Amino acid sequence: QVQLVESGGGLAQPGGSLRLSCTVSGLRFSSARMSWYRQAPGKGRELVAFISSAGDNTNYADSVKGRFTISRDNVKNIVYLQMNSLKPEDTAIYYCSAPPFWGQGTQVTVSS
Repeated sequence: QVQLVESGGGLAQPGGSLRLSCTVSGLRFSSARMSWYRQAPGKGRELVAFISSAGDNTNYADSVKGRFTISRDNVKNIVYLQMNSLKPEDTAIYYCSAPPFWGQGTQVTVSS
């Protein structure tokens, strides 16, 4: 059974930081391309960041470039999303994905 479990969400102030984690089980993690998506209230789900199976290729949405960093640990089977310089518009539910599988999401709220 494939499971993706996100953690690390919460409340942050504008300009603050959070690190999300997604622990994966039930699939060959070291061969899986991983992505983080987010869905803000009333909006569709958007791709935030992508990382290749070996971790040597990453891509980011223009809205988070220079602020967010995706990384992975292929020993611990975890993918991370380091989020710095957070803005209120980053408020959303964040999901990790190893297509076609999804986690349950973790809420990130950026507010003063």
